[in-house]
Amino acid sequence: MSSITAGLAGRYASALYQLATEAKQVDDILLDLNSFNELIDNNADLQTLIYSPVFGADKKAAAVGHLLKKAKANALVIQFIGTIAKNGRLFAISSIISAFIKEVDNRRGKISAEVVSAIPLDDKRQAKIQESIISLADAKDVSLVMRVDPSLIGGLVIRIGSRMFDTSLKTKLNRLESAMKGVA
Repeated sequence: MSSITAGLAGRYASALYQLATEAKQVDDILLDLNSFNELIDNNADLQTLIYSPVFGADKKAAAVGHLLKKAKANALVIQFIGTIAKNGRLFAISSIISAFIKEVDNRRGKISAEVVSAIPLDDKRQAKIQESIISLADAKDVSLVMRVDPSLIGGLVIRIGSRMFDTSLKTKLNRLESAMKGVA
């Protein structure tokens, strides 16, 4: 995502968050936006409509508005996405939805963390890691994205935003190898 699109997405997401908060409908809007984003991901015709320059802003707004009304989306979501389409910014809708989700998570004290392990972790271990991250990051809640990378051999790599904690055996062995080369 370019910095221009990121800035645009952030501004639209902040505006929607303000409207959603005033209407006390943040959770409903979040649900509708997630459903719409999933629909975009799974529907090639909708992707063509959104990203193709062949269709004008008015046609896009009318089509998306009709689709959202048929899906019984929240009135604020219909109006908001319609405005984005009329302004010729529908190409950024996925970025705007992602920015809105991040805005909601930030306001609620929820952070996202990626955990990479050498083997799949059971629920008990995931819960312990989640507790540790909550404590470490001073957050209210953590959304974990779990990945398995057998090349780590053992240990974990945890990414919280721009911070990374690497306790993997692979990294420790690489450091030991580098230190041994320095001695020889």
